[in-house]
Amino acid sequence: MKLKITFISFILFLAAFTAQESLGLPEGFVYAKNEIPDLNVELRYFTTNNFVGDTIDGYRANKLILTKETVEALINVQHDLQQQNLCLKVYDGYRPQRAVNHFMRWAKDLNDTINKEQFYPDIEKRFLFREEYIATRSGHSRGSTLDLTIIDGITNEPLDMGSPYDFFGKESWVNHSDLTKEQKENRQLLQSVMLKHNFRNYAKEWWHFTLRWEPFPKTYFDFEIQ
Repeated sequence: MKLKITFISFILFLAAFTAQESLGLPEGFVYAKNEIPDLNVELRYFTTNNFVGDTIDGYRANKLILTKETVEALINVQHDLQQQNLCLKVYDGYRPQRAVNHFMRWAKDLNDTINKEQFYPDIEKRFLFREEYIATRSGHSRGSTLDLTIIDGITNEPLDMGSPYDFFGKESWVNHSDLTKEQKENRQLLQSVMLKHNFRNYAKEWWHFTLRWEPFPKTYFDFEIQ
């Protein structure tokens, strides 16, 4: 009887812990690292290391949130890469609509160009909407889009993809021609492994992928990341 009570108590503890971890998440969303503990996560919009140069509205923790289906597919990607002593590093996943609104406000302030040289040196800020680098809606807010790269499993150093994450310019286009052989191979590896597991890419950003048949194709969420 004592063993039975202990087992039941353990189950109740796990249930309470899981409920606490999921607090505030809509049904269908999960914390990615609960399912993929060895996933490397660096949410750039939780930091000042991004094109805005400031922390972004809605990012209150370095916690990657995605739809359950996206995480299930990502598990398979991570497994394939680990066979080559490689791993995934994720820069962004679910993005609250309030963060997109923050980007819109920033884009309209043409005097705020603090990180122009690093992230968009060859594009005038007033053209970021026209060039589709900034938009009023983002697939990230549906929970099944993410930005990521590949890192060395031993050193944790990102593979050379030919341009930094979130660099606005042709250098970031998937099929940009002016790349070294190594950079092309690294991009092709990322594209191949993601496509294999039902992610589709975005031609202007080598890091950007969306799950095919995403569960919320027309819903844009706005809960905070915390």
